[in-house]
Amino acid sequence: MDDDESGSPRGLERLAWAQGCFFAATGAWPILHRRSFEAVTGPKLEGWLLKTVGALLVATGATLIQAARRRRVTPEVALLGAGTAAVLGAVDFRYGSTGRISPVYLADGVVESAIVAGWLTLGRRASAARAASSRPASERSSRSASERSSRSGSSPTP
Repeated sequence: MDDDESGSPRGLERLAWAQGCFFAATGAWPILHRRSFEAVTGPKLEGWLLKTVGALLVATGATLIQAARRRRVTPEVALLGAGTAAVLGAVDFRYGSTGRISPVYLADGVVESAIVAGWLTLGRRASAARAASSRPASERSSRSASERSSRSGSSPTP
């Protein structure tokens, strides 16, 4: 299938690619240059934990990018993307709002929320498209004629 971003494989691929790039970049940053990362996000007590989370984000990002490149954004890949963004967003909002971590994480929480919304929206549309395409052709054409006539206000012709 070669569709657009309306819940089609193409839209899912674009979201997986964008999230993958974002995660790979933000995960690599504290590994490659901890000082600049901490200048933006605040000091971290546990360098090993910072690098571990960064490496997990790089691995997740690489997985999302590969799935997009291979045009194989499966429900499991979507769950990885949405689930990881949801967890990060929840932590960002929970601890960013109490001052436990820098308020800059609230901005990241907004980005993570947008990613989750993207997966939910595109996933619903993709599921609806799959369900529609799995109906027998005769049912699709009869339903389509019925929908067209109900919109125009006339009765379907047999």
